[in-house]
Amino acid sequence: MGQPACFLYPRMALRTSLIDMSQQPKVLVIDDEPGVRELISESLSLSNMTAVQATDGLEALSLLRREKFDLLILDINMPKLDGLALLEKLRAEGASVPVLMLSARADKADINQGLRTGADDYLTKPFSIEELVLRVKAILRRSKGEVAEVKILTCGPISMDFSKYSVKFNDQLIDLSPTEFKLLEQLILNRGNVVTKETLLSEVWEIDFKSSSTVVDTYISYLRKKLHVDGYEGIKTVRGIGFQIVAD
Repeated sequence: MGQPACFLYPRMALRTSLIDMSQQPKVLVIDDEPGVRELISESLSLSNMTAVQATDGLEALSLLRREKFDLLILDINMPKLDGLALLEKLRAEGASVPVLMLSARADKADINQGLRTGADDYLTKPFSIEELVLRVKAILRRSKGEVAEVKILTCGPISMDFSKYSVKFNDQLIDLSPTEFKLLEQLILNRGNVVTKETLLSEVWEIDFKSSSTVVDTYISYLRKKLHVDGYEGIKTVRGIGFQIVAD
């Protein structure tokens, strides 16, 4: 079998170190294509992660009931129980495990539904295996909820409390995902100034190479839906450059 069509880069030639397997992040790879599962799993293993495979949503659900995972890589289009249905079921049950969605379709409706349901990030096929591994590492770091040196950040009606990992709008708690929290942090740290898309990709998603991803625009739209209330419209688009946040 040749290399799966959804990857643009060849297999990475990486060296692994001898480390305690119990300390490695444990990732569940859920995809109905054997070649895709194998290539993703091999790449994660070469990056010092433990990869477990599931062929569809039902098998994944069974594994999740028995084992604890640090992250899911979840394909949308699968038989029996598709990725969106699985994600919705997990979030309804209160599971907070981070999720990176994969989709063969650049269908914004699917992507938006996944993000609304609680996915932390997404990649559309074709994508590079290098970018996938970088996204996985970034999500794992964000999910740890490391507390920054600055305890409180504010911008107009918005306040971020890093000791509680919470966001308030005029004293009302706003529920943000780890990715949304990190994006808002970068905007407020640079409040009043324009932050380029390239900077946000680097600081939030740790993508330090040229990418055509629209993930920044997608997450900006979700921040606006949650924070543009009571007449406040402080998250601005500077066309062709990036975004800024202002107090009013």
